[in-house]
Amino acid sequence: MKVGFIGLGNVGGKLAGSLLRNGFDLTVRDLNAEAARPFIDRGARWADSPKEMAEACDLVITCLPSPAASAAVMEAEDGILAGLSEGKIWAEMSTTDEAEVKRLGAMVREVGADPVDCPVSGGCHRAATGNISILAGADRDVFNRLLPVLKSLGRRVLHTGPLGSASVLKVVTNYLATANLVTLCEALVTAKAAGMDLNAAYEAIRISSGNSFVHETESQVILNGSRDINFTMDLVLKDVSLFQEVANRAGVPLEVSPLLIDIFEDGAARFGEREWSPNIIKRLEEATGLDITAPGFPAEMLDDEPEEPGYEVIPKGLGQGGGEA
Repeated sequence: MKVGFIGLGNVGGKLAGSLLRNGFDLTVRDLNAEAARPFIDRGARWADSPKEMAEACDLVITCLPSPAASAAVMEAEDGILAGLSEGKIWAEMSTTDEAEVKRLGAMVREVGADPVDCPVSGGCHRAATGNISILAGADRDVFNRLLPVLKSLGRRVLHTGPLGSASVLKVVTNYLATANLVTLCEALVTAKAAGMDLNAAYEAIRISSGNSFVHETESQVILNGSRDINFTMDLVLKDVSLFQEVANRAGVPLEVSPLLIDIFEDGAARFGEREWSPNIIKRLEEATGLDITAPGFPAEMLDDEPEEPGYEVIPKGLGQGGGEA
């Protein structure tokens, strides 16, 4: 399968690297041509336009910072839609809006191709090693065709249902991660204010019912002081706002989600939209005059697990074959 990849940013570049590492015939493109240079040096080809890529490849993957960016790449005169044809697949790996991916997906189907939304979750460090998790929304037969590629990009692959379902569940998981980050910031600052040793506080949380993936990753870069998790405040706001829109459409009267949006809007206004998201703790550091750092923690997260072959995750209660069992 010839694979095209558009969007070589923090996550996209690492995913594209997994494709190269696993021997796929890869064509790349990014608005920043220099971002593509390392991939071309390792054997990937360059596409002069999204249309050219779609004409040359069996599968085109987009991994872009916003729904608007994906729409522009898809719908431009020389965009992906102009180059797609019967039997090809468009896979949207960006975190996007359910309604938007369905709108673009309908246009993909009109030209005979098949759409998939397949966002990833688990952090940039796991994207780099192919150990990230992937949620995939598509018709089952399309998912089966794409599964060998997804197994090379990630370790755990879940078929979530029809197109759009993965985008809903992705913003659900990002919402939970954001809520966890904010409560961890409050917990660490409160522990420090109460006279606790922060190294001991980290371990107490890690070995207790308070533990989480966010604690084992983001708390470490918070305590190091780098706060570098390769994710920024504007992206948090995008994701939580997408989650809020899902809830609004479903008529769910949320209470915590609007508060998280307020907190990160304040953080972005104070520290800048492109500030690392864990630096939301600075709001409390400034309010208390406390320094929430401790020795012995890494400046960035690296995945120390070996790369393993990916596999499909089957939801409890379903047999092999996922949603059709």
